[in-house]
Amino acid sequence: MAILSDYTEGENQSQAKKPIEEEEIKENESNNSSSSNEPKKEEENNNKKKLQPNQFNGLDMENYTWGQTLQDVTINVSVPLGTKSTFLAVDINNNSIKVGLKNQPPIVEGELLEPVKADECFWSLEDQKQVTILMTKRNGSDWWKSLFKNGPEIDTQKAEPEPSRLSELDLETRSAVEKMMFDQKQKQKGLPTSEEIQNQDQIKKIMEENPEIAKHFANSPANANGKGGLSNVRMMSSGGGMMR
Repeated sequence: MAILSDYTEGENQSQAKKPIEEEEIKENESNNSSSSNEPKKEEENNNKKKLQPNQFNGLDMENYTWGQTLQDVTINVSVPLGTKSTFLAVDINNNSIKVGLKNQPPIVEGELLEPVKADECFWSLEDQKQVTILMTKRNGSDWWKSLFKNGPEIDTQKAEPEPSRLSELDLETRSAVEKMMFDQKQKQKGLPTSEEIQNQDQIKKIMEENPEIAKHFANSPANANGKGGLSNVRMMSSGGGMMR
């Protein structure tokens, strides 16, 4: 907030305006800087809320644990020792599951984050103390950030497919997974993603085939200030041409 002292009329009035205007500009610049940092801070806060996945790319909860591959989700639900399969009530639908003992409140119940193929889901009772459920994802190429909608979220960037399972994927899915893993690691290191590398290669090729364009960018004022060059030129996403 600007504070005014006593000024005489005429020249002193015009002199009084200058510090006020400068202070207003500084305030605007400060506000703009704060606004531009808000999305970044919000993203950092969201990342802090995400949990480290367990060794099976899921989470260990109080009454159950869950894990996943790109194609399947496995849930292990603890039940009282000595439980028989006839005591269990297990209901698996495309979008929800419910597990518990008959005539008692469910141990696990909720709406799944993503749909599964109910006709390809199975469950079994292990050692009369644990129910194991295997569900096939409807979309077999994405990591789930949580088991249930509005449930605790994991950091999917830290999820790792098993090497043996990765080799079993079809060529198209495997290529997509490897690209995703490469891009995640590049982003974590602050390095260009596969798409950015491809764009840079295309731009380099265009420069080599068109010396005049290369000369133009080399002599541009931005390049003279250290802000030009190929790193600041990218291909248009709509196809064709270049953008700076």
